[in-house]
Amino acid sequence: MTANQSTNPTGWRFDNSYARLPNLFFTQQSTNPVSEPALVKCNEPFAESLGLNTQSLKSDEGVASLSGNAIPEGAAPLAQAYAGHQFGHFNILGDGRALLLGEQITPEGKRYDIQLKGSGRTPYSRGGDGRAALGPMLREYIISEAMHALGIPTTRSLAVLTTGDPVYRETELQGAILVRVAASHLRVGTFQYARAMGTIDDLRALADYTLERHYPEVQAQENRYLGLLQEVINRQAALIAQWQLVGFIHGVMNTDNMAISGETIDYGPCAFMDAYDPSTVFSSIDAQGRYAYGNQPKIGVWNLARFAETLLQLLHEDEDKAVELAEAELSRYYDLHHQHWLAGMRAKLGMINEEPEDEALIERLLELMKVDGADFTNTFLALTYGEPVEAALADSAEYKEWHQVWQARLSREEAGSEASSRLMRASNPVVIPRNHRVEEAIQAAVNDGDYSVMDRLLSVLATPFVRSEEHAAYAGLPTRTDLPYRTFCGT
Repeated sequence: MTANQSTNPTGWRFDNSYARLPNLFFTQQSTNPVSEPALVKCNEPFAESLGLNTQSLKSDEGVASLSGNAIPEGAAPLAQAYAGHQFGHFNILGDGRALLLGEQITPEGKRYDIQLKGSGRTPYSRGGDGRAALGPMLREYIISEAMHALGIPTTRSLAVLTTGDPVYRETELQGAILVRVAASHLRVGTFQYARAMGTIDDLRALADYTLERHYPEVQAQENRYLGLLQEVINRQAALIAQWQLVGFIHGVMNTDNMAISGETIDYGPCAFMDAYDPSTVFSSIDAQGRYAYGNQPKIGVWNLARFAETLLQLLHEDEDKAVELAEAELSRYYDLHHQHWLAGMRAKLGMINEEPEDEALIERLLELMKVDGADFTNTFLALTYGEPVEAALADSAEYKEWHQVWQARLSREEAGSEASSRLMRASNPVVIPRNHRVEEAIQAAVNDGDYSVMDRLLSVLATPFVRSEEHAAYAGLPTRTDLPYRTFCGT
């Protein structure tokens, strides 16, 4: 994959390797201009890391390129085709409201997709307007940047622009575009599309491209496609464990929302859990709780099984042998995920050594937290700093007994108490994107054009493990109400 060496004042250095795949996988099209583009949020440190000149990016010319009113030098806009199981039902999909401008090559030689989300209709829009509202684009900006700061693999947000054009959902809303950056937008659904709509040669071309872009170390293996399956399983097992460790609920884990790179992608009805309860669901469209917090690990392997199905023709010429190979790899998932989760939970409780009773100790705490509705993040934070946990939990005789057992467990740590304390401080965030704080920031921006609330929130979320008075203010819980918090997909 060779990069276009041309440069321009903004620093765009595009290559378009995805466009060299068979035409089945995309439709090239021009961007869709908007009436009055305005840059309302620019991620300047991230832009600079991509090799972009922030002043040029914020100029009229830069805003035109970010909004689709102009095509930057070297870009070749296209909409990607893919399929997906949505809440368990298979559909042919594609970028219905997004265009990939191209792949930015950074000064370090890294490759990132630059995508305009909310940029207008494409051949895959299926009757939709292809546009996005400001609120959901700000939500994705906030949550994706918070996930990055927490050390969780994720797509990132370069900018948000208002378009000057209204969009219509239940009511009239401000139109907006999110400039999203990803290691790639290759999805499980991309492979499902290849299998459903293409030939074996198309599927092989996609798999080879994926290996070259994301897993070059696997290409020399005797069965490189088996290596591809192994690596994707490894990354997803680790990723979903990281979600569980911070109480993140994706909300719409369809196969078209699982990135082959191992990044978190597509922040629609996502949210962070307050009171610990594995059945927690925030998405307004997940009536059956398919994508509840506690279900995320098993949905992960379900999605990976769909990925494995797409590779069967490449894994072995004998179908039975191919199935046997795929099933053997999928059988590793639960152990892998559990290892990552258990290691992360040990860290959250300051346990460096490994003892056989650790898992029972962890599970007991979670049981007590669920019974008392204890806040997930703040319970671990209180334990980290030796402070009282929530009153209901603290007054429980069962919790007091658990705490004594935990303290005895820590006393056996060979590295000592200070090492345990350092580990906990590095593993338990002081702040997460609390749902009421996210809503507060979005509403101030959408209703009043006031982005200062969002700026303050982003500043705190950028250093989630720091403890200060400012961070403490953002660790508080919302006022309790009888109504459950609900999020919406924004389409």
